[in-house]
Amino acid sequence: MKQILNNLNKLAKDKHIENKKYFDKLKKKQPKNLDYVMQDLHDAEFKKTDCLQCANCCKTTGPLFTLADIERISKSFRQKPQQFIEQYLRIDEEKDYVLKSVPCTFLDSENYCMIYDVRPKACREFPHTDRKKFHQIADLTLKNVAICPAAYNIVEEMKKKLPL
Repeated sequence: MKQILNNLNKLAKDKHIENKKYFDKLKKKQPKNLDYVMQDLHDAEFKKTDCLQCANCCKTTGPLFTLADIERISKSFRQKPQQFIEQYLRIDEEKDYVLKSVPCTFLDSENYCMIYDVRPKACREFPHTDRKKFHQIADLTLKNVAICPAAYNIVEEMKKKLPL
């Protein structure tokens, strides 16, 4: 895991043009079974991937916090939502709530999430490779292959399984 993580940025850059062309074709001509294939690839990859060995997503990016996330997390902290917002969040350029800084405030030294049971929806669903209507998140997936070794592997397998 460490080996691929150290090279992930370079690997993702090297594959970016190829992946962009692939996803552009995918948007134009979606395989009927795309979501099923993606679910299988996602499940197979996460049988052999231990996110605790990596946590690159938590170290390098921050999730969006929905109002429901803020309510749920602040309740677990026995805080009012506004207190949680003031303590941990800021509003970004797109007017979304995001962490004030990365790495994530809630990531401990052993890559465990201190709010795992109440974590934001964006964290629960990352890297989104098993999402329904997968073709709609091509741009997000292109970004995620540079962050998540599992997403990188899934896209590489996807190109083999679904050549366009």
